[in-house]
Amino acid sequence: MKDVTLVLDDGTKFQGKSFGYDAPVRGEVVFNTAMMGYPESLTDPSYAGQLMVLTYPLVGNYGVPPFTVEDNGLATFMESDRIYASAIIVSDYSEAYSHWNACESLGDWLKREKVPGVTGIDTRQLTKVLREHGVMMGSLEFEGSVCCDSFSAYEDVNWVEKVSCKDIIKYNEGAGRRVVLVDCGVKQNIIRCLIRRGVEVIRVPWNYDYTDMQFDGLFLANGPGDPDRCVEAVDILKKQMSMSRKPICGICMGNQLMGKAAGATIYKLKYGHRSHNQPVREVGTTRCYVTSQNHGYAVDASTLDRDWRELFVNMNDGSNEGIRHQTNPWFSSQFHPEACSGPVDTEFMFDRFIESLF
Repeated sequence: MKDVTLVLDDGTKFQGKSFGYDAPVRGEVVFNTAMMGYPESLTDPSYAGQLMVLTYPLVGNYGVPPFTVEDNGLATFMESDRIYASAIIVSDYSEAYSHWNACESLGDWLKREKVPGVTGIDTRQLTKVLREHGVMMGSLEFEGSVCCDSFSAYEDVNWVEKVSCKDIIKYNEGAGRRVVLVDCGVKQNIIRCLIRRGVEVIRVPWNYDYTDMQFDGLFLANGPGDPDRCVEAVDILKKQMSMSRKPICGICMGNQLMGKAAGATIYKLKYGHRSHNQPVREVGTTRCYVTSQNHGYAVDASTLDRDWRELFVNMNDGSNEGIRHQTNPWFSSQFHPEACSGPVDTEFMFDRFIESLF
């Protein structure tokens, strides 16, 4: 294991050992407090451009499942076709693994996909630094190599454009109602949840003009980065809303794009929500749900147009967790109702969407 140094932009340094691919990398350093789910998190396109810090101390003990593909073209155990996180940083990496579905170690997987992994870092202390200062850029520097200084700041890049599909992809063709899925970096379990409910899914690039297509409902997917970079997607969404009352549902980035189309402004959270245990309350009720989340931006609900209302609120910090239109079947969630990994308490959001198609 080579020595590796995590250098934050405020000058703070953490020393560790490499257990993945040995190459310098730079990105936004964020932390995730989930106890498990690293195969799903690493392959979640929403982590593109980020160095993912896991606060749970022991990582790697259940290995990595095989990368197999179902008949519908979706990965069986992953959330995309590859690792999208720029690196993973842990406290204690377990080289030995044991799980009925494991076929290789986390370290071997990282090396095969050329993604750095660092162990031996006090991730709790690192998290305290990030909580105090807020997320910041950082770099991994290996023995004999230093990270290039030409990397752009995380918020200066349109990460959605980098991870979105380039062509139209269809799933479950000819089945029931037709749903257009705007791919901003979609997790594949969102597609699975829609397919299981008997609809045809037409996956389009993030800036594709779908307004002339024949469909029954529109679904706005999750994705990485700053939604203010997605002007084209918002303009197309506004055009659709002005033309039709067809149902629209959004998740994560989809919530933020819908919020922008509803007149709201977006702001960056100090350190984001990345965990499996974020409590959200459905507005107007006493119902509170435990949710899986992964986002660094939020909708400022106070800036919504008068026809819109909050649908969910975060019980920890009061930030917006979803919006709804007062008369049209348009609604969204900032959290991930499809989870994977995480609790599935809110998968009813998909049922609400499907019911609105009829």
